[in-house]
Amino acid sequence: MAKASNGAANSGNQTGVRIVVAGDRGTGKSSLIVTAATYNFQSNVPPVLPPTRLPDDFYPDRVPITIIDTSSSPKNRSVLEDELRRADAVVLTYACDQPANLDRLGTFWLPELHRLEVKVPVIVVGCKLDLRDEQQQMSIYEFMQPIMEQFREIETCIECSASTHIQIREVFYYVQKAVLYPKGPLFDEEIDILKPRLVRALKRIFILCDHDRDGVLSDAELNDFQVRCFNAALEPYEISKLKSVVPEKSQGFNEHGLTLSGFLYLHALFIEKELFETTWTVLRKFGYNNDIKLREDLIPVPFKHAPDQNMELTTEALEFLKGIFSLFDINGDGLLHPDELVDLFSTAPESPWIEAPYKDAAEKTTLGGLSLDGFLSEWALLTLLDPVSSLENLIYIGYTGDLSSALRVTRKRRLDRKRQQSDRNVFQCFVFGPKEAGKSGLLNAFLERPFSHSYNPTIDERYAANVVDQPGGSKKTLVLREIHEDGVRGLLSKRDSLAACDIALFVYDSSDESSWKRATELLVKVAIHGENTRYSVPCLIVAAKDDLDHYPTAIQDAIKLTQDMGIGPPITISAKLGDINTIFQRIIAAAEHPHLSIPETRAWRSRKLYSRLINSSVMVFSVGAAVALVGLVAYRVYATRKS
Repeated sequence: MAKASNGAANSGNQTGVRIVVAGDRGTGKSSLIVTAATYNFQSNVPPVLPPTRLPDDFYPDRVPITIIDTSSSPKNRSVLEDELRRADAVVLTYACDQPANLDRLGTFWLPELHRLEVKVPVIVVGCKLDLRDEQQQMSIYEFMQPIMEQFREIETCIECSASTHIQIREVFYYVQKAVLYPKGPLFDEEIDILKPRLVRALKRIFILCDHDRDGVLSDAELNDFQVRCFNAALEPYEISKLKSVVPEKSQGFNEHGLTLSGFLYLHALFIEKELFETTWTVLRKFGYNNDIKLREDLIPVPFKHAPDQNMELTTEALEFLKGIFSLFDINGDGLLHPDELVDLFSTAPESPWIEAPYKDAAEKTTLGGLSLDGFLSEWALLTLLDPVSSLENLIYIGYTGDLSSALRVTRKRRLDRKRQQSDRNVFQCFVFGPKEAGKSGLLNAFLERPFSHSYNPTIDERYAANVVDQPGGSKKTLVLREIHEDGVRGLLSKRDSLAACDIALFVYDSSDESSWKRATELLVKVAIHGENTRYSVPCLIVAAKDDLDHYPTAIQDAIKLTQDMGIGPPITISAKLGDINTIFQRIIAAAEHPHLSIPETRAWRSRKLYSRLINSSVMVFSVGAAVALVGLVAYRVYATRKS
């Protein structure tokens, strides 16, 4: 594996490097810049130089460099702060003949960068090296070691002399290199190992280059890799040299070729020798950006769709995921256990399901095992909420099909309503209800989790996704989204908030009349919002806690509501007793027929009636006008004939 060849192609998408030079007054900032740009030392330079542009071919990477000089004067502090915030890299200077400047780096300048939240590479430069006291024996690294341990953003330190031209060009070369090939994303200096995201990316690259899938890179595969990344083939002696570099105890090579351990070892070696450009060249050739994630231009933007359309995985993508599930189900028990799931996503920057709303959103066994239905449900949820991330992670785990055919856009719900049938395979259900109504109990029952006797209020929105078996053997995926009562107002403040909702559920405690009243108030609010935005959705009412006695007027209230709003009676369930009353099949059935179960407020019915009357009047007027016109024409014909 050769060292990276220099060139703009290896520098990622960086189109220029903006370097800000800062430091105490008299430390040699301006002289450093002038000498680097002109190759001449000038004894008289302005206090602050205008922006200085180095020629594009100044360094082999051919990336334009702009150097910004700054003043440390308090009256120019706002300008300094603005320039530091805009920097790609910062050069902090001190004078080698003034040790007090060096102390100021740790007491003022570096803390100031932290205060301003400047998170770019920092290069410490000692200027006026020719003026250093010859009696001073301590090296810059001995001075800087405590500071560099405290401030990890310092990439390197170097001393130079503008008057004698010592290491002037090297200063900005190191700065540019720190920007184009940053060390931070690659290596954790505190624990002295490759960063996890880099290991994951290199593992994916290794697998992509292992064409015969035998777990090693043969000499031929290694040569193909070399040509792809560095445009140069490996000679046999170079392959032998590589093998000699990797120690036997690392198991980096075997009789068949280079193993993943050896591949990682070589990159750790490059980084140890500060050949960061080698690893970055490999990463960029395989489409990674500076965050060690795939570049956005490699991930197709999902099709544009209306607010009431959703994204779903296609049959092709689902078949791929089923194959991946089987591949990583090592013991063949029909479950992906936590360690198997970690292995499955080991080529992605991180698992997409480690945080809310995906964490704990699918049914799992007590030991954390995920069934195929649970696995596909998690993917359905990810695709529904973040289709770009879904595509991205499909790529990470090895999907090689046409990405444009991995997702499909569902039909508009308004069109589904006209056709009185939905073509969706994934339905999203918003679950509304007052506090302690039983919403969380319903979601837990959906995921086959045990009933909890203690009340644990849901603070944020929560999702639950599972596959629901339908009559006739078909399967649909249902996503329940629990809406916290205090979050309803914020939700309905957005015009399109109900566009993504296929069906709404209103849960109340059947033993508590106040819970019923609050649930019906929420129902009316949602109905009004749907009527005003033309995103009306089917609604079902759920009477939870059926194991308790109903409040006295529950039946009369339910009858009145169903008559007033034109929806079905409450569906009784008891999560405590495990009596769910086929609620999830009924939710799917209602969502599949979006023209039914839509509540209507009295105001909406009045508007519809008024609209019908207007239309009828217009029709009567139109018919009357037509009759009058025909009569007039007939009379004229009659009069003409008579005359």
